Amino acid sequence: MPEISGSTGRTPETHVIDYRAAEQLLSARDPRGAVKLLDSVIAAHPENTAARLLRARAFFAAAQLRPAELEFTIVLEREPDNAFAHFALARTYERQGRSDQARRHFRLAAALDPNPEFLKAARFDS
Repeated sequence: MPEISGSTGRTPETHVIDYRAAEQLLSARDPRGAVKLLDSVIAAHPENTAARLLRARAFFAAAQLRPAELEFTIVLEREPDNAFAHFALARTYERQGRSDQARRHFRLAAALDPNPEFLKAARFDS
């Protein structure tokens, strides 16, 4: 019998389903719906970096920049070598008008992964 978490009747399997559904909602441009599903997943599994990264992306897509910044920061505390999280945090800072912080994370992303998009954003020539 599956282990049920809390009084919600949620199981690890339903959390996986919620995570996958949140990915689909984000792809379908419903970031708020994705955040809503991910809230319960993260409440049950606060250590799940993938869920936190997806929620950060959803916050960013919903223009909720402060929550996005906080989630990207948590991801980077756990995975300091996550180039995408550095890049996404830099984009968040950029949208907030915090160009010095953005530049730092763009450069970290490019140093960790020579992805052309990361390299272009890093602007090493300036």
